[in-house]
Amino acid sequence: MKATYIFLPLIALAFLAVSCATEEGVDAKKAELEKLKNESNDITNQISELEAELMKLDPEFAKANHKSILITTAQAKKGRFEHYVEVTGSVLSKKNVSISAETSGRILEVPAIEGMRVEKGQVLARIDAESVQRSIDELQNNMDLANTLFEKQERLWKQQIGTEVQYLEAKNRKEGLERSLASVKTELSKAVIRAPFSGTIETVQVRLGELVQPGAAMFQFVGESDLFIEADISESYVGVLAKGDSVDVSFPSIDQDIQTKVSAIGAIINPNNRTFKVEVYLPKIPLVKPNMISVLKIQDYENNEAVTVPSYLILSDNRGDYVFVVVDGIAKKKYVERGKTFDEQTEILKGLEGNEVLVDKGFREVGDNFNVNIAQL
Repeated sequence: MKATYIFLPLIALAFLAVSCATEEGVDAKKAELEKLKNESNDITNQISELEAELMKLDPEFAKANHKSILITTAQAKKGRFEHYVEVTGSVLSKKNVSISAETSGRILEVPAIEGMRVEKGQVLARIDAESVQRSIDELQNNMDLANTLFEKQERLWKQQIGTEVQYLEAKNRKEGLERSLASVKTELSKAVIRAPFSGTIETVQVRLGELVQPGAAMFQFVGESDLFIEADISESYVGVLAKGDSVDVSFPSIDQDIQTKVSAIGAIINPNNRTFKVEVYLPKIPLVKPNMISVLKIQDYENNEAVTVPSYLILSDNRGDYVFVVVDGIAKKKYVERGKTFDEQTEILKGLEGNEVLVDKGFREVGDNFNVNIAQL
């Protein structure tokens, strides 16, 4: 038993010694690995710096050491280029009127409601005209009496009985009452408010039972004929647009396009938004309604010999705008002067002839004098 107790501590001591030796070896290897990594990083940095210096000094070295980048190409185009001003317009009507009361009284009926489409002559409202009706009844009674007296006096006059003055007085009284009756009947007709033409009720400004006076606004009424489009154009286009210029108009809500012309140009600049009004003729289209939104495309520039490129291929640096062109398998940076842009195409005023092959897909990965490999699509 004593021998066993002595042997166990010896085994423990031996195991501890081996463990210490193993840990020291691992630490040494870790330190050596870290040292080699640092040396490798230093060498890589030195290689990169030398390569960069050589690329600047020797273009042939740069070509040989650049990896070939896979790209697709696009063609610069030469031909007709058109630029349009795009603005939002609103359909309006020249028959946009405020309907007012022509007589006083209390509102008895308002069949018209906002947004309602009505035909010419349709009743919009009725005003109480009881006093006018009483006047008509009284005048009608007087008129009946005046007619009877005039007829008797006329028969007497034809028989040469009585004087001419009596005849003329009877005639004048009858005709005066006729005029008065016609005038009062006209007044009665004003108690019924009717649509002056076919159109739409925009707003109703009176309520049932309300007392109105002559001249009081009752309805805002918009006709469906004589429509036009009005839009605000930036003052920078003053002198560019003219009456008669062609206009492409689209109506997004009904998915319809038409071509028409500018019918009028505003003469005043709005100081609040620095724009002027443009009016565009609108032919009769069944689905187009007042206040409908439209998009106007007005041509303000054209060039039959323009060089154009896709707008997204134009990049910029401190020197200016440029594109990459492909020359003998090498990407070349070509500085350009851009003109107008429309429909994702940009006019190039200087820098390209129109027959260049441009770097398309991959244009952000290439640099000046990079080798490129054109993908076969």
